[in-house]
Amino acid sequence: MSSFKAVFKIFLLALWSLPLVLMQMIVLLFHKGKGAYYIPRFWHCGVSFIIGLKTEIRGKPVHDRQLIYISNHLSYLDIPVIGSYLLASFIAKEEVARWPVIGFLSTVQQTAFISRTSAHAKKVANALDSMLRQGKSLILFPEGTSSAGTEVLPFKSSLFSLAMPKDMEPVAIQPFVLELVSVNGRDVTPQSRDLYSWYGDMDFGPHIWDFLKNSGATVRMTFLDVVEPDPELDRKALCKLVQEKIEAGLMSH
Repeated sequence: MSSFKAVFKIFLLALWSLPLVLMQMIVLLFHKGKGAYYIPRFWHCGVSFIIGLKTEIRGKPVHDRQLIYISNHLSYLDIPVIGSYLLASFIAKEEVARWPVIGFLSTVQQTAFISRTSAHAKKVANALDSMLRQGKSLILFPEGTSSAGTEVLPFKSSLFSLAMPKDMEPVAIQPFVLELVSVNGRDVTPQSRDLYSWYGDMDFGPHIWDFLKNSGATVRMTFLDVVEPDPELDRKALCKLVQEKIEAGLMSH
């Protein structure tokens, strides 16, 4: 029965995605500004509903200005959770662009793909700088990978320079905390946590299949106060400041 549930959800996801992806591709031919994020947000809301992702919101997400949103990272399932609320481009590792289906979907929702190789560093920096100059907001997971969600992994400071672009006003940061609240309607246990969290050497295929066979999960997003980059701080100090705020937010619940 649980396998039938997973297959039915996959069918619904395909049915939901095809017309919206086509609409988004047409929109991108004419417009790549803020208006081009509304269809992806609508799509993420539908995906969350189909696969059983529920979200609790604490604090206030800021939408009326350009921001870099920064959070901890538990799973690829964070993407529809976050995408249902924020009109912004995710920053993802370049290998995501090569994932079947997901890579294509990421591209049409204007994901910025970054490379870990120094040979591509300048190209990546130019692409991200261009997005900022177009007024786009960005979503960054500075841990560089996902975790079980019980702690915050050390942040990588390199992309914090985005908040202080050359020849532009600093871009403010809104940190937020992701927490897994329940799985299948029950309190989280070490075993049930891994149904949502995706980390270490877990394989994507078996993980998403197991999640789809179940009823879903509830995730809490706690939005913290906006951080205005201080000219006196370098990117490493700014990184440390934001990480401490997210760690404190995670530990307070």
